[in-house]
Amino acid sequence: MSFSAILGQEPAKQTLEHALRSGKLHHAYRFEGPPGVGKGLLALALARALLCERPSPLACEACTACKRAATFSEDEPRVPAHPDLLIVERGLYRSVLQANEASGISIEQVRRIVLSRVGFPPHEGRAVVCIVRAAEELTVSAANALLKTLEEPPSRTFFLLLTSQPSRLLDTIRSRTLPVRFGPLPEQVVAELLAARGLDPTLAPLAQGSMEQALALADTEVLTERNSFAEHVLAGLDAPDLAASLAFAEKQKPERAELSDLLGHLLQVLALKAREVVQAAPDEARKLSRRYEVVRGALGDLERNVGPQLALEAMMAKLRRA
Repeated sequence: MSFSAILGQEPAKQTLEHALRSGKLHHAYRFEGPPGVGKGLLALALARALLCERPSPLACEACTACKRAATFSEDEPRVPAHPDLLIVERGLYRSVLQANEASGISIEQVRRIVLSRVGFPPHEGRAVVCIVRAAEELTVSAANALLKTLEEPPSRTFFLLLTSQPSRLLDTIRSRTLPVRFGPLPEQVVAELLAARGLDPTLAPLAQGSMEQALALADTEVLTERNSFAEHVLAGLDAPDLAASLAFAEKQKPERAELSDLLGHLLQVLALKAREVVQAAPDEARKLSRRYEVVRGALGDLERNVGPQLALEAMMAKLRRA
């Protein structure tokens, strides 16, 4: 994956390309942004540029280092073929690690995959690159184990921490990593990417600027479930009293991640409805905007660890007042 092949994240690409061309690349970056917007792809493109045998300064994409950095093993754990490109992710090494990673990326993974390696020079390439996927899932002990290396990195060692929830990272980790921010993908980009995969590009407006969400919605069962949720929520707002809304909320019993996806879809439905009526019915658009903010607040409650059932019931009550 080259820089030019990554669509919709020009500021992030320009920041990193300038750093490469000027020779002033920071040793540790924090890629922040929603899931499915290109953070992982750009991390791999940057890693290839650092490992390339003849960079210019971007990856040539033809040398053996470039090819192996882009080739992942077919067997578990699925890791790059290049020995100087390290990947850290919760559960990635379950076939070789004994640690239980149900609560996050374990200290054992950090010690065995990262710390045991970064103290040595590159095996083959010009650098050692460590990509930490969903870095907010680092346990406190794992983050603290990584911290000293971030403070005093060995020569030619680079860290790329990817996160959709930077506030969950330890302050000490954030202070030692340079942020590169990623925004939602434009609808047109999502539509193009869907069409390139032979999927329905009209799903793009509902995808929240995320290819991860777009690909999920391409599953008819998922799309039907999310549309049904949005329809039931909105129908409850027109009922004579709150009873119908609360009854619907009580039946859901959603998991946190599931409810987050459902609420994200509801946000997009409200945004599209507001867009459709903003010229002809501005008062209705303003009401939809208020409801949009209520749903955003419910998502914020989930991130602050409010129970899913409580967050949903509170949202339904607030929506009727919006």
